[in-house]
Parts: sequence; structure tokens; C-alpha cells
Amino acid sequence: MHLNKKSFFRIHGWIGIKLSILFFIVCFSGTMATLSHEMDWLFNPDIRAKAQDTYAPKDVIVENLKTQFPEGDMTLWLAAEAPYLCDIIYVTDKGQQWYVFANPYTGVVQGATKLTIQRFFRDLHYYLFTPQYQIGYFIVLLFAFMLFISMGTALFFYKDWYKKLFELKRGKGRVFFFRSLHRLVGVWSVPFCILFSMTGMWYFVERTNIADVGTIANPAIPKTESLKAAGKAAKINAYTIDYDKAVSKAEAAISGLEVKDIYPPKNAHGSIYLTGISDVKLVRNRANRIYIHPETYEVIGVQRADALNTKTWINDIIDPLHFGTWGGLLTKIIWFFAGLCISSLVLTGIWISLKRKVKKKEQQKRQQMGGWKYINGALVGGALCFMYYKLIYQYGISTRALGIITCGWAVIISMGWYLFVYRLHKK
Repeated sequence: MHLNKKSFFRIHGWIGIKLSILFFIVCFSGTMATLSHEMDWLFNPDIRAKAQDTYAPKDVIVENLKTQFPEGDMTLWLAAEAPYLCDIIYVTDKGQQWYVFANPYTGVVQGATKLTIQRFFRDLHYYLFTPQYQIGYFIVLLFAFMLFISMGTALFFYKDWYKKLFELKRGKGRVFFFRSLHRLVGVWSVPFCILFSMTGMWYFVERTNIADVGTIANPAIPKTESLKAAGKAAKINAYTIDYDKAVSKAEAAISGLEVKDIYPPKNAHGSIYLTGISDVKLVRNRANRIYIHPETYEVIGVQRADALNTKTWINDIIDPLHFGTWGGLLTKIIWFFAGLCISSLVLTGIWISLKRKVKKKEQQKRQQMGGWKYINGALVGGALCFMYYKLIYQYGISTRALGIITCGWAVIISMGWYLFVYRLHKK
């Protein structure tokens, strides 16, 4: 097959139209995920914190947590990503997982919820709420390749695109204007298309363990031997751990370390796993790992961000680059608007293509569209069904939360119908 500009245009259009709805959901959910913590701050007062000069002892927070969930099992402690946010502690209580908001400055447990906005958009973008999350995960990763191909083909058939960074044509009708706008936004989005697609491809490499990336970059947590009599070892109760002592030991093990996240032992032979930030820039918290014996508080393993091998270092910069968290709120806002631009490319591409086809005979349109609109509909419908199943049976969220989510989807679907069905056919 000879590839020319027309061939590249067809490939570009096929990706943008045939996979359009799911493509938009993947792009838009990732966009919303960049500022999802800030959305939680906006809509949930319980997660808000006022920065102070000193932090409350972690053991005080645990005592307050134990008062709220005496029979609960603490599984993860995530430090606040910004000074205006609370720590989030994962607690499983009576088969239900809770996200508990603990003020790191006062030690007060300010509230708890079964689902956060951040968790909702992360799960939607991560695996589309599919029951077997690996299936959804690879579907999402597929679009990293699609985004790269779509961008690459557009650059081939759009002549001298680098000279048209400020070219927006008007005055010849809506189709002409939106085509020009689509090209202009696309040209400015090229750096982020490359970034998002390349980091998405790396996730694929990690998940499929190509070149042992997954194994090397994600070492197993060291096992420990209990000091109790043989055969009587049991999982350490997370409430009984001296977290202030563990943090002190961890920060002494790596110069300049500030502990952020804490993973209590998962089983009888588990260790306390702590991560944090040091003076090494760009990497995520997990670049620094410290493993501590839950009974002796002896440091049994250390990974320093300044001594990473190449594969692990790349793996630990991917998250900050993909979601824009590396520079704080400013970069997250920039990444958010870049994501909106890429999402808008999907929508304007659909509109331009469909508007062109509306002018043709109905039979010809059916031949060109084929059954892909039904495939798109089936995929999105399935994702919505999986989403509701997860929200109701796994997260157990309230009727009010379900209503809000349903209204949100209803608005998106209604706007899609209005723009791409009603307005498209209206003269």
C-alpha cells in the first residue's frame, strides 16, 4: 500500500471518527483527573486544611482514626498533595472501604467518604470501571498509540503546519471555521500529544514487562520474620504501629527525605513501607522507598531516588509527567487546559467529518459510517454499566452521589446529541 497525504488523512479520520466516543472519554477523564484533588477541595469541605508551621504527631492522628473506626483496618496513608488538603487514609471497615480525611496540622479526623472525585476520575481513566481492570487498562493504553498515530498522520498531510501557529481563518461558514480551529488547536497541542502518548506507551511497556521494566522498577516488598513464637505470627494491627518512630527511622535512612506515604504491613511477614520526597526533582514519591520491620523498627531495605537505575528512574518520572503534578498547581492547570484542547480535537474532528457527510445522500452516509457508531455506543454503554456496578456494589456510594454522577453523564450525553445530531442536521 502506497502511503500519501490522502492515505494519512484517511488513517487520521478513521481513528478520530470510528473510535471517537471512547477516545473522548479517555482524554476527558484524564484531563479531569489532573485537577481532581482540587475538585474535591471545592466540593467537599471535609478535605480542606489550613497550612500551619507544625504538623500533628502521626500517632495522634491514628488514635483519632481508631476512635472513628475502632474495628477498621488501615491499609494506606497518603500524605496531602498540597498544603490546602488533608491526608487521605484508606480504611476498610465491615467490608467497606472508606477514604478518611485527616488534618495533618491539627491531627483531627475531619470526615470520611466512600468515593472521592479524584478516585472516580482516576478509575474511569485508569480502567473504565471494567470488572477485570486489566482489560480496561489495556483498552485505555491502546489510545496512547492511537493518539500518537493520529498526531503523526495529521502532521504529514497538513502542509507546513509549523508555519501556521497563529493562523485562524474565518468568514467562509462554520465548517471552514471549525476546520481551521481544529488545525490551530492541533498544532499547539503537538508537544502534549507527544508527551501523553509516549508516557502512555511506557505504561504499556511496564504493564507487559517488556525488557523486565515492570520487574526492575517495582521491586517486591521485603519479607520479615516475626519475633513471636514460630507458628503464631499474625498480621500486625495497623493501629498499634508507632508511626512517628517509623517515620523518624525512614527519614534518617535517606538524607533530606520527607516521608509522604505509608503502607502498613499487608500480612504476617510484611514490613512497613514508606515513600517520600527528597532533593531529587521530577520523580514521584515511590522513587524513595524505605522498608522497616514492624516490631523492631529496623530499616531492612532502602531505595534512594539519587541512586536509581535508568529503567526505574524513567518509570518514576512517568506519573508526574503524564498528570502534570511535577510542578504543583501551576503545571496541573497547564496540563488540564492541554487535555481540554486534545479532548476538543476529538469533538471538532467528529463535527467536521459528520457535517461533511450530512451533505451527502443518506445511503452513502450509512455505507461510510458502517456499524462503528453502534460499536462506539456498545462500548460506552458497557463502560457505564460497569461503572454503576462498581459504584453501587464496590464503593457503596449514596443515592445522592449516584444522582450527581447520573446528572453529569446526562448533561454530557444530551450535549452530544444536541451538537452532533440535532444541530448537525439543522440548516
